[in-house]
Amino acid sequence: MKIIKIFLLKSIRFYQLVISPWIGRNCRYIPTCSDYMIQSLTQYNFTIALKMSLKRIFRCNPWGKSGYDPV
Repeated sequence: MKIIKIFLLKSIRFYQLVISPWIGRNCRYIPTCSDYMIQSLTQYNFTIALKMSLKRIFRCNPWGKSGYDPV
């Protein structure tokens, strides 16, 4: 699981540095969904962090809430 966690963290960082600047900041929450996933992966085990992050991504839509949503 540690290898998968490292791969996910590096993939998210790549997304933040390369892809996100082209798309623009569209996340409705603070911290952004990618920052939220990095924080959850560093604070919790892989399974819990993945579950929390996926719930957050599905909540991030035009009809959902917005604002500060810490890990």
